Amino acid sequence: MDYQFIDNSAEKRFEMHTEGFTAFITYQLNGDTITLTHTEVPEELGGKGIGSEVVKRTLETIDERSLSLIVLCPFVAAYIKKHPEWRKLLVKQRFSGK
Repeated sequence: MDYQFIDNSAEKRFEMHTEGFTAFITYQLNGDTITLTHTEVPEELGGKGIGSEVVKRTLETIDERSLSLIVLCPFVAAYIKKHPEWRKLLVKQRFSGK
C-alpha cells in the first residue's frame, strides 16, 4: 500500500495519507511527554489495517524522538496491549499512599 506519513504539528496530529483519504492520531505535546488522544480512520479505509499502521508509525516516531507516552485513545491502548514491546514508551506512573 502506498502512503505518506507525516507529523502535522500545526494540527497536532500524525497523519497517514493514502487512496485520497487521511487517517490520523491527535496528540498533545508537553515538553518531552506526548499524549495520544484520538485515532480516526475514514470509513473508506476501514478493514485495510490503516488504523494499526498509523499507530505503529506514530509509536516509531515517538520512540525515535525519545518522548514519553500517555495514551488516552482506546484504539492506541488496544494496539499496545497486543504489541507489548511498545510499553517501554509509556510514562511510568507513581503512586503515593499506603
